[in-house]
Amino acid sequence: MAGNYGYAVDQGWKGMLAELGLRHDVVLRSAGLPEDLLNRPDMRVRPDQFVRFCTAVEELAGDPAVAVRIVDLMSAEWFSPPLFAALCSPDLTVAAGRLACFKPLIAPLKLQVDAGSDGLVLTYRWLEGMLAPPALMHGVEALFVVKLARMGTRHHVCPVSMTVPVLPDAVEAFEAFAGVSMTQGDTLSVSFSDADAQRPFLTANNAMWDIFEPELRRRLADLQGSATFQERTRAVLLEAMPSGQVSVEGVAKRLAVSARTLQRRLREEGTSFKEVVRSTRESLARHYLGRTRLTASEIAYLLGFEEPSSFFRAFHDWTGKTPETVRQALAQR
Repeated sequence: MAGNYGYAVDQGWKGMLAELGLRHDVVLRSAGLPEDLLNRPDMRVRPDQFVRFCTAVEELAGDPAVAVRIVDLMSAEWFSPPLFAALCSPDLTVAAGRLACFKPLIAPLKLQVDAGSDGLVLTYRWLEGMLAPPALMHGVEALFVVKLARMGTRHHVCPVSMTVPVLPDAVEAFEAFAGVSMTQGDTLSVSFSDADAQRPFLTANNAMWDIFEPELRRRLADLQGSATFQERTRAVLLEAMPSGQVSVEGVAKRLAVSARTLQRRLREEGTSFKEVVRSTRESLARHYLGRTRLTASEIAYLLGFEEPSSFFRAFHDWTGKTPETVRQALAQR
């Protein structure tokens, strides 16, 4: 259990646990983890160990609202690089995109970000086959992004809705913190209004992001060593597309390989960079048409097209139909 494998349980937890009145060595021992874990640099654990650690914190705290206390105690000096990188973002929408990209470095879940004129919706899904996450993990994830928005904007941002798989025992404490009633549903999700999603972060810092990004990309590549280059290319495109940065050189740089290597690896997997860009754009276009009220022109820019007309021609080449025709068909379905 060394190196870059798994999820970070870093030294910031020592201060957090102390604030909660818990001894970190007792928590680690209860979780069946090495007692010096939080003293080791860049230490990582497997998904089952991560769940056991969170379960131990929840049980030893003896407080059904401990997730609220943890999130309330969070401050910039305890942030790991992925979370600090999110705080450096210009707004919550960009921060959520960065969190989605680097979430695998800090927790065994995937974050889906849906941004449109109706607002921002974040949907969390735990990895398949892992131990059932305790209420603490649901609670921290649900409330953390609220805390992040408030820290970044210096404004008391409240989500529009919050859904959790299991309602916490101390639901009143959660709702008081979030400023919204919690509902029970199949997945963990948090949504924000479009105004709050685009509210400027006063902590925005492009220079710090430029420092963090290369190292985070390297760590993600190490962690996702088993992922195909097609999957990794698609993940980068999903984040970079709205800015129009979809060149093979730009994507290769983010993956820490040369453009020639990227193209060669994609050929070995039976595809090409051009085809990955096309399929990613088409799937995103269908998503926007079916799930948002964005106009075709707005979708064109989100997909990295310089002109709406270029998008219309490309979409017709992909589907043989116009965007509006597909939108109507998806709505009927």
